[in-house]
Amino acid sequence: METIIAACGLDCAACPGYIAWKTDDQKLRIKTAAEWSKEFGFVGKPEMIDCAGCMTDTDGPRVGHCSVCEYRSCAMERSLSTCAACGEYPCKSLAGFLAQVPAAKANLEALRS
Repeated sequence: METIIAACGLDCAACPGYIAWKTDDQKLRIKTAAEWSKEFGFVGKPEMIDCAGCMTDTDGPRVGHCSVCEYRSCAMERSLSTCAACGEYPCKSLAGFLAQVPAAKANLEALRS
């Protein structure tokens, strides 16, 4: 299975927004919009469930928070592939996120080793 690690450590390839964009799956967009609305308070339409991946070098779409993500912006400004490559890893802001998302932390730690 393909993995695409975002700046923060999330696996973009496992994200329904990426999968829907890659496969052009409208049913998945509808399902994901409804789920994200309930789970995260996502205010959006199924048409907004499209993402080319966090750190891809395409100008493709980014869904919701990913389009304005502080970790993505910081990594891009520093020309880093992910936060794992940063000399300040983990910064205070990222440490708080990683404490809530152990899978993202595991992905970044694996890249650091």
